[in-house]
Amino acid sequence: MMVGYRKYFTRALGNYYPNRVRELEAQTEKHFETIAKDISFAANSRNPIDRRLEFCGYFLALIKSLDAAGEGFLMIRKVCLEVVTEYVRPKNKIEAFARRLLPILLNTWLAKPILGNLQKRVSQRDSPDGFMANILTDKEQTLGFGYGIDILECGICKLFTKHNFSKYISILCEVDEITSSLAGLKLIRTGTIATGSKKCDFRFIKNN
Repeated sequence: MMVGYRKYFTRALGNYYPNRVRELEAQTEKHFETIAKDISFAANSRNPIDRRLEFCGYFLALIKSLDAAGEGFLMIRKVCLEVVTEYVRPKNKIEAFARRLLPILLNTWLAKPILGNLQKRVSQRDSPDGFMANILTDKEQTLGFGYGIDILECGICKLFTKHNFSKYISILCEVDEITSSLAGLKLIRTGTIATGSKKCDFRFIKNN
């Protein structure tokens, strides 16, 4: 599970709602208590993508709090993307180097057994509420990069839809662009499950 992420939510709330930060933080925690029951499987899931659901569930809790406070989509998006940007931003030069090293290692012999094992795990749905995906390594299928992902079932979409907040799912789709850019990559995607496609296709090209 991701750790230490809550402070980034608190900071963003403090930036935009300095007089209500404690109130909104408490409401977010209260919403998360309910949401956590729906994603309790993720902590021990054999599918590693499911482990993102705690972080995403906390986003849903934040969105519920801001929606109840009368905020519109654009403001909620702004707050959420600030949280993500600060959370994933490399904290030092070593982290920044590691982010850009990973795409290079993907095309080495070291990555092949790791990706093979990962494919076995992500291609199996461990829970009806979780993810299912395919990892692609054929260069012809991945714009010559040698690595891509197709999300066939999205646990985030399932969670947000269950709570009747599906109109906000697209905000979390934008997170993928942010994390890709930190690795020196541009995300190429033709569709997402959140916008009605049958899958979320992740393809990458190196930024110039």
